[in-house]
Amino acid sequence: MQNLNHKNFTIASIITFLLGITLLSLSFIVGKIDLFLLLNTDLGIAADWFFRIFTNAGDGAIWVAILIIVVWGMKRKDTLPLLISSFVLSTVFTQICKYVIVPDEPRPFKAIADHSLIHTVEGVDVHLISSFPSGHTATAFTCYILFALLIPRNWWLVVGLIYGLAVGYSRVYLAQHFPLDVSAGMLVAVLSVALSIPIQNAFAKRRVSRKAQ
Repeated sequence: MQNLNHKNFTIASIITFLLGITLLSLSFIVGKIDLFLLLNTDLGIAADWFFRIFTNAGDGAIWVAILIIVVWGMKRKDTLPLLISSFVLSTVFTQICKYVIVPDEPRPFKAIADHSLIHTVEGVDVHLISSFPSGHTATAFTCYILFALLIPRNWWLVVGLIYGLAVGYSRVYLAQHFPLDVSAGMLVAVLSVALSIPIQNAFAKRRVSRKAQ
């Protein structure tokens, strides 16, 4: 069984946590709506096209691609407990927040009365409720931290961060979430993977003990 890259996991987790806390703090200092309006600016047709497509990289269906890449591409079937538990925990935390802790939390298009202030992208169905946290952001940053564990080289710390940030910003750019929701998605990702590592270790120890018998 190959080892996990705990050093890069720590770095990716700290980066994600600090970014999440920074965005969370700014949401309260600047104001949730004001920060949204500052970031939800029209960057042109190319940006509209890019973020409309790239936001799908944070969709829940991306987990199917991740399983294929890790299990068959990277030959890391031994990390299935880590992958499954990270997916389950990220989903559970996100859904509990959305529908139990802060149910029906208004999204920008519902919370801001003057819709002329909001930049929207043609072809994107703007949602109205269940804003907190951003599930797409949670998924993207969970993937970022997971692959930091699985990839032995350091390049993913930069490339994966760009991926996560692009997905997170796309949710604000497309008027689907407040920056506050994005920050919460980042923190959900850190917590989900951190709790999944002991689960992975427990399965690994059980596998070793079975082989020793």
